[in-house]
Amino acid sequence: MPRSPSEDLFADTTMTFGEHLEELRSCLFRALAGLVLGFLVGLFVGGEVVAFIQRPLKRALSVYREEQAVRMFSQLQAEGKLPPGEIQRFHNLVLEDQLLASEVFLDPLEILQQAQKLRPDLPIIDGPPEAASETDDPAARGVAAATPDDAAAAAPIRRDDMVRLFLWRPTEDEVRVTSLSAHEPFSIYLKAAFVTGALLASPWVFYQIWSFVAAGLYPHEKSYVHVFLPFSLALFLGGAALAFFFVFEPVLNFLFMFNAWLGIEQDIRISEWLGFVLILPLGFGIAFQLPLVMLFLERIGIFDVEAYVTKWRLAILVIAVISMFLTPADPYSMLLMAGPLSVLYFGGILLCHYLPKAKSPFDELDT
Repeated sequence: MPRSPSEDLFADTTMTFGEHLEELRSCLFRALAGLVLGFLVGLFVGGEVVAFIQRPLKRALSVYREEQAVRMFSQLQAEGKLPPGEIQRFHNLVLEDQLLASEVFLDPLEILQQAQKLRPDLPIIDGPPEAASETDDPAARGVAAATPDDAAAAAPIRRDDMVRLFLWRPTEDEVRVTSLSAHEPFSIYLKAAFVTGALLASPWVFYQIWSFVAAGLYPHEKSYVHVFLPFSLALFLGGAALAFFFVFEPVLNFLFMFNAWLGIEQDIRISEWLGFVLILPLGFGIAFQLPLVMLFLERIGIFDVEAYVTKWRLAILVIAVISMFLTPADPYSMLLMAGPLSVLYFGGILLCHYLPKAKSPFDELDT
């Protein structure tokens, strides 16, 4: 039987402003308690988390160092400073054996003089180095040095007169993350524990947020909260995972390439990297709530599907602006966020169109 138009359908659910503040205080306190508990758990795994969040950085830095080494060898070959067969061997050492080379130049006279100081018992051949190759004594062929008087009278040595050598080191030794103060690693450990705690407590925090939202809704709208909560959590974690596993390395590769173009060497601090780790996944997780926000606004009557369809160009512009603020100051990460968000926007339109709308009690009043 239809209700009387004069009957207040929601008299039992009306909350005063003070009651709303009390509900907000309770939800915030419970959410904070969940964060503290998650932080305590994160303290036990903080070290593993610090090692884990460095993996994308080290992989991207390894690729950058290897590409630098390959370019160096290719340039040396183009200048005729490497034999044709050596370039492939060096490439294999870099790409397969994970070794990086540093080019050094040694003064042969200095080498011989130091060898004479360390091993005065070794036979020394006075005169030009060609004399060493003519002797039949193997030990004599190993060391040939000029006298101090000859060294003093020698002309200034130039790079082409030196011995070019490559010093090979494991790649992992060249991609270590640094800290510039004694207390910085400890603060990084605490931040990593907090990030871990926030992720562990995120289901509880989202539940408190939606509980506060539900307290201000009408009865026919509260059912949306039970649908939105799991999807909201899944979208947040999905966006954060997308940023960590698929966005970090392309963004880092772009930034390293740009720095190489400017001729700036990389020396990354762990504190700066952790700030990058915090900003990007958090921004992606928040931005990926877009379909649910669209559905929620459509269900409570603020927007409709037709408005979403007709204003899609403006929506793409707004998405680009939001992506600019939620990502670091580089165009690559902004595009990597704006692209998925644009797809999610049209996904939100489909969600609003095909998800049946619940019947409102106001429909009874219209009859």
